[in-house]
Amino acid sequence: MPTLKIEKHFMRQSSRITKNSKAIHEKLLKILKTLQENPFTPALKTHKLSGNLKDRYSCFVTDDIRITFKLSDDNIYLLNIGSHDDVY
Repeated sequence: MPTLKIEKHFMRQSSRITKNSKAIHEKLLKILKTLQENPFTPALKTHKLSGNLKDRYSCFVTDDIRITFKLSDDNIYLLNIGSHDDVY
């Protein structure tokens, strides 16, 4: 199972997003567990990005909240979390 490597920027963003919503916090924890188990499970809607983000992937937390990450060997680097406009 890959190891989740959480960037400081991701931590700040996730704290801001989940601060006022226990439901989103719980959903994020569930998504992170699923991401670690299988980053390409259909429920996450994982897709490779293009352009200057072509080395990254994105998955859904909610309809509006996305996570961007990189895959490397046995690690998943969590880079950004936020709305579509914030992370792309």
